[in-house]
Amino acid sequence: MSKSALRAALLIVLSLILPLTLSLLPGCSPQKQLLPAGEAKVVRVIDGDTIEACAGTFPHRRCFKVRYIGIDTPERGEPFYREATEANRKLVLGKEVWLERDIEDRDVYGRALRYVYVLKDGRKEVFVNAWLVKYGYARAYIIKPNTKYASYLLELEEEARREKRGIWGIYEMAEVSGG
Repeated sequence: MSKSALRAALLIVLSLILPLTLSLLPGCSPQKQLLPAGEAKVVRVIDGDTIEACAGTFPHRRCFKVRYIGIDTPERGEPFYREATEANRKLVLGKEVWLERDIEDRDVYGRALRYVYVLKDGRKEVFVNAWLVKYGYARAYIIKPNTKYASYLLELEEEARREKRGIWGIYEMAEVSGG
């Protein structure tokens, strides 16, 4: 085999092996790629603070779970779970949304961490994370380093508590009745 043929064979082998090898190195795996931000369509509401959204167009369309940053809603089996999930469903299901990153791209479960806005005519119309807190479907839940809207969400929670909106009215009633 000539040197040029040997070089060509070596280049072919390296071009096949190198991408696989790099994907095994820490920080180089495809799962470490950033999940989409920007425009997406909500295809499923999982609960009050988690959705599934799809971004891009065929053949590059990508669907992924999104956990809202800065808020927490009741979990299945907890008071106000159904109401929070339904409020989220009415706000976003089937709608175009804008997904905004903060510092971290994903949570420990691999879900995209995003602030979510409902779009109308291409403009941000409703800041979903804030709306859910303002009307008492969620509480502010700030986890560093994702703190871009922390003070705003905490102010909205305080307002919802004062006005006894949503879950805050339920907790007030439970305290009064001894529950």
